[in-house]
Amino acid sequence: MTDGTNPPSSPQPEPAPGSGGYGFPPGPPAQNGYGYGYPAGNEGYGYPQPGQQPNPYQQDAGGGQWPPASAPAPAQPGFTRLAGPDIPGAAEQPDWEAMADRSEAARRKKKRRVLVGGATALVLLAGGGTFFLMRGTGDTPDGTNAQPSTSTSATPEPEESKSPKAYTATVAGDDTLLRDSYGQTGIRLGSDLKVGPLGKRFQVVGRGNGNSWGQSAEPVVDVTKSFTVTARVYSSATKGSRIAISQGDGESYSFELGVNEVNGKQAWIFRVQTGDKGAEATTRTVAAEGLTILKTPTLLMATYDAEKKAIALYVDGKKAGETPVPGIWQAPGPMQLGRSRHHNIWTGPWQGGLHNIKVYGSAFTEEQAAGYKEGKLSPAPKPAHAWLLT
Repeated sequence: MTDGTNPPSSPQPEPAPGSGGYGFPPGPPAQNGYGYGYPAGNEGYGYPQPGQQPNPYQQDAGGGQWPPASAPAPAQPGFTRLAGPDIPGAAEQPDWEAMADRSEAARRKKKRRVLVGGATALVLLAGGGTFFLMRGTGDTPDGTNAQPSTSTSATPEPEESKSPKAYTATVAGDDTLLRDSYGQTGIRLGSDLKVGPLGKRFQVVGRGNGNSWGQSAEPVVDVTKSFTVTARVYSSATKGSRIAISQGDGESYSFELGVNEVNGKQAWIFRVQTGDKGAEATTRTVAAEGLTILKTPTLLMATYDAEKKAIALYVDGKKAGETPVPGIWQAPGPMQLGRSRHHNIWTGPWQGGLHNIKVYGSAFTEEQAAGYKEGKLSPAPKPAHAWLLT
């Protein structure tokens, strides 16, 4: 091992006979060195090769020391004598290993300082960056300015929890009875007309079978007077009659609003019965043909103007049609969701979703129907009954 400089040029004394070198056991000269490199197959200065006399300073397997031939003269600071018997005039060599250890220790210490300083800077930068992001993004989801905190950040409360009373779709303690938000008439749900989520609000979803129904405890709509019935609907049925809202549970219905096949294709319909037997001759229908129905969220609105003696159907705020009627037969029985009564038989089971169902005690005009669709109905009339509001 060298330090990269030229070796000393002063002549060295001849080694003792049979010593094999300056403190080294016999053996081939060290490669790329100047007589003081590692002997082949060994890891230190002056270690003997197999079969040679051990180094006097090498610890034996039993933990003892070979006695030194004589006490070596003290070396100058930073230098060490070559291992082996003390030879008069032997040149002192730098302790390269000790110097390398000191250099390595200094390098590690410097590296630790750099790493610690870098980690501290990253922590400070991360903290500052988090603060910047919290401040720079403006508002949190609940509309308040975010503030840095050393504690766990609070989760914004749901929007509804800030109101005096969060909206509920059903009566407290009875999840099968829809709550009337304006009147006192609940709607009892069949086993396959289930309340489900719709964003932050609720809907009812029917499976299109005989249990996909809801029924009020009493009649809701006075069909002898002007009225408007509206609902947001979503039909997933590909064919057949599918009734969203009707009234009556006797021999026939008073009115029904939903889907029916007209000229071989599905159409939105509003149909009323003017006779007490439900005969086809006494039925009046307004249909909206040619519209996409399947799996399309739609706002339906049915009106009866008692003064004009006319019924009308609006689809998504647009008037689909109007037809005169002599009056609407007041069938016995309550309002129905998801079905209608035809000749003493329940028909038209609803398949899909229903929500935002409202009943008004007046007939909306075209302008009111369009304003209702856009949420700009002014002055806004108060419904007499409402369920599943959004």
